[in-house]
Amino acid sequence: MPRTQFIALADHVAAQIAGGSLPPGAKLPPHRAFAERHGVALATATRAYRELERRNLIVGERGRGMFVRDAAVPAGVGVEQAASDGLIDLMFNMPGGAADADMLRAGLKRLAAGGDLDAMLRYQPHEGRPHERKALADLASARLGPVVPETLLVTSGAQHGLSLVMLGLLGPGDAVGTDPLTYAGIKSVAALRGTPLVPVEGDAGVMDPDALDHACRTRGLRAVYMMPSVQNPLGAVMDEDTRRRIVEIAWRHDLLIIEDSAYAFLETDPPPSLRALAPERTIHVGGVSKSLGTGLRVGFLIAPETHLGPLTSAIRATTWSTPALITALVTAWIEDGTLEASEETRRRDGAERQRLCREMLSDLALVAHRNAGFAWIPLPRGQRADPLVARLRERGVAVSPGAPYAVGDPPQAIRIAFGGVPLPDLEAALTTLRQELTHSQETRA
Repeated sequence: MPRTQFIALADHVAAQIAGGSLPPGAKLPPHRAFAERHGVALATATRAYRELERRNLIVGERGRGMFVRDAAVPAGVGVEQAASDGLIDLMFNMPGGAADADMLRAGLKRLAAGGDLDAMLRYQPHEGRPHERKALADLASARLGPVVPETLLVTSGAQHGLSLVMLGLLGPGDAVGTDPLTYAGIKSVAALRGTPLVPVEGDAGVMDPDALDHACRTRGLRAVYMMPSVQNPLGAVMDEDTRRRIVEIAWRHDLLIIEDSAYAFLETDPPPSLRALAPERTIHVGGVSKSLGTGLRVGFLIAPETHLGPLTSAIRATTWSTPALITALVTAWIEDGTLEASEETRRRDGAERQRLCREMLSDLALVAHRNAGFAWIPLPRGQRADPLVARLRERGVAVSPGAPYAVGDPPQAIRIAFGGVPLPDLEAALTTLRQELTHSQETRA
């Protein structure tokens, strides 16, 4: 295509921005949709977007798309997050929608107009400011039963919370039981700390209490980590009877329970939490990143009084406190109902995307929670994950192999995460995945 064609396209969009028909924050169509709308090749559309970025008129956000930049914000402020041109990223779960930027913009304006800005420029208490602890405790109480604010510590996200538990309560060499397939973040912090993880067998993401009892007797476990409500990566919800048996075993073997509730909001009617069943020996790890936005790193730990001192010391040693600005934003959204509304939106969006995945991949055995923005896909017999991942990336689709989630030998499986991916892009990615799997099966035949 002539160079002038993509320049003309860029000029056309620039005129719309200048005229106000594309206001700051407006989301632009995905590359493919933009190309179809203007009757040009995908490469031409991509070059037009690059030209607009060069002029500082639009900005890309990883996993969300291209947006009109606010001219009042100097170019270069923030972090460049545009995904590789033409790459549909199904590796990281980044739930969100077009309204999220408006939510953030309104929250920042309200905070600037009426917030205690002077206090935000000063050191914060390690545990969090009292009214923020109370807001998070009220949020947790609705799901866990009564939570006293003094037992809650504010963290810089759930991942930070897990790191604090490892630093403050476990020593190098203290063995921790986990599901054989578990959250990749616990693997990374355990490796850094020198904490061995012991896979405890179960059924589709629900740990077997008898297997846990055996691991305690044979491996000397110090703690057990689990996500009983919407397990990652399998989406399982542990039933109440199994939870009670887990608690009995924890008492029998003096086991510390680490309960991660990052995705628990997706389950609208969960059984009692492990923290509710055994508050004296459970560290509950929570966060709001999956509810509001993955860039908003605010979370919390709820712990028995005897563990608060070491955990607070770990906060001081790592971050001193959570960033005051972000914590104030999140607190306001808890108090005015924004977070609750956002969680309902995430559930509806996840359910819609799950239906799409099951329709388009009906011949595969998807394993997922009905409202989750991710799914686990065991590959058909004879298929290997690594070559499939490589072929998909060559065709512009990024997915995760099973290895990052495996404690021990990884299965031949992939995980796809689709929260926040534009639906046309998700359909295109699922079509590519289906084609690659079908081609591989035909080749073997």
